[in-house]
Amino acid sequence: MSATRASKGRARRVNLTRSSIPVRDGNRRPELVVITGMSGSGKASVLKVFEDLGYYAVDNLPMELLPRFAELARSSDIERTALVMDVREGAKLERLPGMLKQIKRLLHTTVLFLEASDEALLRRFSETRRPHPLGMSAPVKSSIAAERRRLRPISAVADVILDTTKFNVHELRDHITRRFQRERSEKNILVSCVSFGYRHGVPDDADLLFDVRFLPNPHFVPEFRPYTGRHPKVAKYIRSFPQTQEFINRISDLLVYLLPHYVKEGKSYLTIGFGCTGGQHRSVMIAEDVAKRLRKGGYQVKAIHRDSPR
Repeated sequence: MSATRASKGRARRVNLTRSSIPVRDGNRRPELVVITGMSGSGKASVLKVFEDLGYYAVDNLPMELLPRFAELARSSDIERTALVMDVREGAKLERLPGMLKQIKRLLHTTVLFLEASDEALLRRFSETRRPHPLGMSAPVKSSIAAERRRLRPISAVADVILDTTKFNVHELRDHITRRFQRERSEKNILVSCVSFGYRHGVPDDADLLFDVRFLPNPHFVPEFRPYTGRHPKVAKYIRSFPQTQEFINRISDLLVYLLPHYVKEGKSYLTIGFGCTGGQHRSVMIAEDVAKRLRKGGYQVKAIHRDSPR
């Protein structure tokens, strides 16, 4: 279903999608998810995920309709609703933080703010060749900076801030599904096991860091020097030392204990750094093995090797 309205001489299209709308359970409170954030951060993809989860999905709802829409959502048979509101609202966007505070008094509302690094946004605009919503009169980089300033008051009232820089489309879909599906799990968190070399600097986004330079270095074995820690012979060599398996066991047990507590506190992704000297052998093997252990525990995990091969 769709609707259009005139706005400053231009037709404005509002896309409304109703997909398998569930009849409200009398024991459940109606739920509204407001999706907002940076242009290019994945709002359209996220809205599609909510639609697939059974939410009544609305894209680009006019600002003046938001209070009325919340009233309808509270009184109708629609149990779950998701809508997108962003910088396309223009100057009216300044009123959104105040409106959101009022709506939260009416029904259970989650404000989901999508974020991404400037580099990721520039790359996405370049790949799609779409203009920035703020117009073509300024470079995309300048428009991104202006949009960040305008959205800062909205991010301040967000319940969930999700940085999509590292997500591809499939990972983003899986993450939103795990977080907002009806039955929540204590394992709804994306874990990144990142190997790196201290020689090249510590990852800026690491939540936890583990130094594995206490392990014997395969770099000094000529046979292993051309390979990385993913090579079976190199991995077997590193595992041959008793302290290696002891470390993997202890770290894995610690993470299995910590992760449910991070989820409980609202953390949606965790980056764990494993560092050795050059980021080629020991850190790579450890990151791979810990990632496998966590996957067996039911967590969504990806192994990233920042400096391998270099």
